[in-house]
Amino acid sequence: MKNVSPFARCALYFSAIVICLAGIKIAAPIVVPFLLSLFVAIICNPAINFAVAKRVPRALAITLVMLIIFSSFVILGGIIGAAVNDFRQALPTYEAQLADEIDWLISWMGLHNIVISMGEVRGYFDPAKVMTLVTTTLTGFSSVLGNAFLLLLTVVFMLTEGQGFTKKLHAAFDDSVATKKSLDHFLHMVNRYMAIKTVMSLATGLIIGLVLWLLGVDFFVLWALLAFLLNYIPNIGSIIAAVPAVILTFLQFGMGHAAIVIGLFGGVNMVMGSVIEPKLMGRSLGLSTLVVFLSLIFWGWLLGVVGMLLSVPLTMIFKIALQNSKEGRWFAILLSSDEEVTEMETSQRAIEEENEK
Repeated sequence: MKNVSPFARCALYFSAIVICLAGIKIAAPIVVPFLLSLFVAIICNPAINFAVAKRVPRALAITLVMLIIFSSFVILGGIIGAAVNDFRQALPTYEAQLADEIDWLISWMGLHNIVISMGEVRGYFDPAKVMTLVTTTLTGFSSVLGNAFLLLLTVVFMLTEGQGFTKKLHAAFDDSVATKKSLDHFLHMVNRYMAIKTVMSLATGLIIGLVLWLLGVDFFVLWALLAFLLNYIPNIGSIIAAVPAVILTFLQFGMGHAAIVIGLFGGVNMVMGSVIEPKLMGRSLGLSTLVVFLSLIFWGWLLGVVGMLLSVPLTMIFKIALQNSKEGRWFAILLSSDEEVTEMETSQRAIEEENEK
């Protein structure tokens, strides 16, 4: 490769990436359950390590955690299935109501000399598409949960092998002290990020579900689940989750209650995402808003609905891996948010000033 021109080298790398992506796209039915199993294993690993530290045998700890996860999958699958079926039956009624509200709005605007045709509005805003987005997302996730047995079996094998996985990584790569530290840091950051993100998403879903239940909003369980799942996508995930809940609240109770729901989603995600989550993580692991949006499109295209839900964790893992690599550090900086880049610049200046002294 030393005698190859830079252009030829770039073309070779680009071709290899395209071939790999095409292979992943074709193998998506196999890759998606594997990725979901991997993330479940990462989330469960801290709980198992905690149990082992309390002198619980590892096999027993894995069994107990798997029983809890399996029960959660069965309950979650049942709730999603029942809620989606009920919502599908009620969907035509809500679509008709929404169409009537749009007609009224157009008529009101016409009285104030603002002329907009119904065809143009439907071209930009189709009520059926907005409301059907919920069922499509949750049905896609529910179909993956349908293979719960295979999924959990894979998780069990991953957790069983988890103890020796770090040793295998150390053996596979350069056995230097620096490489060991880098790999350990990478695994620790991925575990920490996924565990904290899951707890925050669960808290977000529970709070939103409880408040919507108190307000009397229909299908509050559905909106709570959607808030939990889409909370893995920062910045835009909460907006996507809020849209159907706000529309339904507006159709049920009017603009006053809809404004409360908007404030609810905005307030919960601001507190969780901007205050509690950064405090628990200890430092920013932020991606730029553009990267979040592009990763959502990219992973959604590559792996479907589950790829969209896991888009940020997948990009986050990719970024953490790059941060721990000298060759890829520059690309990790490009993926970072402005706040994190500012922190890095401040740290670099402090180091330079210390060296000058």
